[in-house]
Amino acid sequence: MAAVETDPATSEQAPPAVLVDRDEPIATVTMNRPGQLNALSNELMGGVVQAMHELDRDRAIRAIVLTGSERAFAAGADIKEMSSLTPIEFAFGARVEQWDALRAVRAPLVAAVSGHCLGGGCELAMICDIVIASETASFGQPETGVGIIPGAGGTQRLVRAIGKAKAMDMILSGRTLSATEAERAGLVSRVVTREMYLREAQDVARAVAARAPIAQTLAKEAVDRAADMGLGDGLAFERKSLYLAFASDDAREGLAAFSERRRPEWSWK
Repeated sequence: MAAVETDPATSEQAPPAVLVDRDEPIATVTMNRPGQLNALSNELMGGVVQAMHELDRDRAIRAIVLTGSERAFAAGADIKEMSSLTPIEFAFGARVEQWDALRAVRAPLVAAVSGHCLGGGCELAMICDIVIASETASFGQPETGVGIIPGAGGTQRLVRAIGKAKAMDMILSGRTLSATEAERAGLVSRVVTREMYLREAQDVARAVAARAPIAQTLAKEAVDRAADMGLGDGLAFERKSLYLAFASDDAREGLAAFSERRRPEWSWK
């Protein structure tokens, strides 16, 4: 999916930065810079965004797994690449647009995290709707150690996920959370063995994909809105979303299938 770099010295193609494996009704997007611990270069982020949006447009794909390697989901930004940017390039370049584009993906996203999940990697996991972590995973926001701050949601989503006290500890002291600590804090949905984290994430994605796609999209949006609304506004938005879901053909099918004790057949209508 991502652009392929060519080494002029060898004229050999480097491996693609992003790999996509379709297994309908799910797909797995793998970040593929293991030698750099999946540092989030512009190429890698561009490849993730492109893959996600292509899959999001395909109604045969109803949930997407995002993963890295066993050693690292993503160990943060590509510091070498970032340090070469001017302030204007940093503020108005493709990076900001890439993160905003990921937020716009409507399909349910499941992160399969193993090893290092730091900085931008932690922020990338937090964009996902469900986070499945290997027992080896560690989560952190170490940006202030190199003179910057989290800039892709680390100061906002992290507070909403685990509260101010723990978020401050992670951001200001550089503390990392183990997978077990992250689950207890509310950052991680489930912790499984190192051997099972990707399979578990794919199984979760299949369970998500088996349910009514229109209802899943509306439910995801309603939950995401909860952080941005007061309770009254949130309940009003939830009710409107319920009425919209109820008006769908899929609601008629789901209710009929439940009554008739059969598996529903979703139509996206």
